[in-house]
Amino acid sequence: MFEKFTQGARDVVKGAFARAERERAERVDEGHMLLALLDGSGTRGAFVLGALGADTEEWRTSIGRALAGVRRRAGLSRADTEALAGIGIDVEEVVARVEQAHGEGVLTGGRRVGGRRPLTREAKGVLESSLRIALAHHDRAIGDEHLLLALASRPGVASEVLAEHGVTVAGVERVLYGGGEAVAG
Repeated sequence: MFEKFTQGARDVVKGAFARAERERAERVDEGHMLLALLDGSGTRGAFVLGALGADTEEWRTSIGRALAGVRRRAGLSRADTEALAGIGIDVEEVVARVEQAHGEGVLTGGRRVGGRRPLTREAKGVLESSLRIALAHHDRAIGDEHLLLALASRPGVASEVLAEHGVTVAGVERVLYGGGEAVAG
């Protein structure tokens, strides 16, 4: 499948692995892919993010903070946290108590020192979805724009964080395939 990736998409995947390594993460997840995508420039994905106003340093910092919060909560999204709150579980309190007993950041999974990091199920799903998206649009290669669409469309942390920052599937598709309108939706 990687032979169908553009250089921009390959850079995103390599960047995700590099980010996971720097964090000493056990696995490469969709958050690493999103952050690596934000590092891109001169690609269709970067163009889309720029058209949606999502290419500023402030925006990148905000996304980074949101993903760090998810990692601190052991990968629980805001929706997960709200669902647990609905049955009386305060995730922030649980995290605080675990960190008090075992050290700050203990739930982030940042323990791995060496070796090849596998992709999480969600990250593999993003790659598979990007292929389906490219095929559906009759594109000959998988670009970083397809990775962006996959991240925005799959349920989970990345789509939640993107939506909170005004980047939706509809907005990305409008910019890519609907005449370049720069209205997030």
